[in-house]
Amino acid sequence: MAKLKTRYVCQACGSVSMRWQGQCADCAEWNTLVQEAAVANIFAAKHDLSGGGRPLQLVTLDSEVPLPERISTGIAEFDRAIGGGIVPGSAMLVGGDPGIGKSTLLLQVAARLGAVGKRVVYVSGEEAANQVRLRALRLGLGTARVELAAATSVRDILTTLRDGEPPALLVIDSIQTMHSDLIEGAPGTVSQVRASAQELVRFAKQCDTALVLVGHVTKDGMIAGPRVLEHMVDTVLSFEGERSHQYRILRAMKNRFGGTDEIGVFAMESGGLAEVANPSSLFLTRRDDAVSGTAIFPALEGTRPVLVEIQALTVRLASGATPRRSAVGWDGGRLAMILAVLEARCGVSFASVEVYLNVAGGYRLTDPAADLAVAAALVSALSERPVPAEATVLGEIALSGEVRPVAHAALRLKEAAKLGFERAWVPSDTGGVDGIALTGFANLRALVDQILGR
Repeated sequence: MAKLKTRYVCQACGSVSMRWQGQCADCAEWNTLVQEAAVANIFAAKHDLSGGGRPLQLVTLDSEVPLPERISTGIAEFDRAIGGGIVPGSAMLVGGDPGIGKSTLLLQVAARLGAVGKRVVYVSGEEAANQVRLRALRLGLGTARVELAAATSVRDILTTLRDGEPPALLVIDSIQTMHSDLIEGAPGTVSQVRASAQELVRFAKQCDTALVLVGHVTKDGMIAGPRVLEHMVDTVLSFEGERSHQYRILRAMKNRFGGTDEIGVFAMESGGLAEVANPSSLFLTRRDDAVSGTAIFPALEGTRPVLVEIQALTVRLASGATPRRSAVGWDGGRLAMILAVLEARCGVSFASVEVYLNVAGGYRLTDPAADLAVAAALVSALSERPVPAEATVLGEIALSGEVRPVAHAALRLKEAAKLGFERAWVPSDTGGVDGIALTGFANLRALVDQILGR
């Protein structure tokens, strides 16, 4: 029998140390090393693996391979995010902040599949079956054909599922609560999460069952547990949003059966999560007249354009006071860069004013194509001259003050035209789009002159 050893495993990154220490040497996190029992390395002796195996059948790249069949969930936004529907035998990992609506969304998906005759099993490791039933009643899903269980033992779950017809969909809520009796350690540890997920994924592949694992997230928004968990599954989904805001975004971070960075947009209502067919309606302020300090930017999420409103406010200070720079939904470092370019290249000084920047609706922007819209909102707020209400703005700003072209400009502008925008302020070499008039800018100074009416 193999000899048991003691090791210490980091719960943040999964690295192994033979002695305890306060800080992990790999990820630099503190107090994350947990003692676990490990079997001595069975590969310490020399092994010859060059023979005795099963020959593999090799295929060429041009071999005819059938496309994977998909099961539509009946929720268009969910299907969009995962590439068109659930693939039988696939494994998905869904992460998100506590209380954001992960369980609600998956219960609605399970109910939709149960309604079309698919066998669906929902296993909760955090709530009792009656608690899940109460949530279903609140969502109006009390009669849905979903089989419930409250369990944390992977052995018990797999033993139950192997009796009878395999389910079309298996939801495990959550993987951090699962426990395998083959591994020493408490549920939630790196070894337990890895072993439990491996057994569940193996069952899903063997039985053509679509597996959905719910994952906890850390304070940094990363899925808790070993990173190998994200490599084991086929699709990683992130459910994002703020509790104080109505909207939720389901974002595909990894997808072996479709494109990445696709999103599905939902709105949290009293009856659960409702699909949002036109996400731009969530992020645009309804008004008839132009207001200074605002600019409309056509963001792009995967292949979906979403129009968002960027708002800026400037407050003049008394001489000698230190001005604040605050950004919500936008990178503070990039805001400082744009302010510096405006002052150095365009002669627009913000040294004596406080600057507040906000992306409406709680939306978060990381797209550099929003630089020109941010600059337009800042100059508009400082000069109290509004950007035309019928105009949308996009373009990346270089440190030289040059306005650089952006990716997929035509797709963004087509969405703006569809929503009634008649003009667009864009980089000078942007191609035309039917239904919208373009004003091109080669550099940031030209934009400032346009707003100031020079």
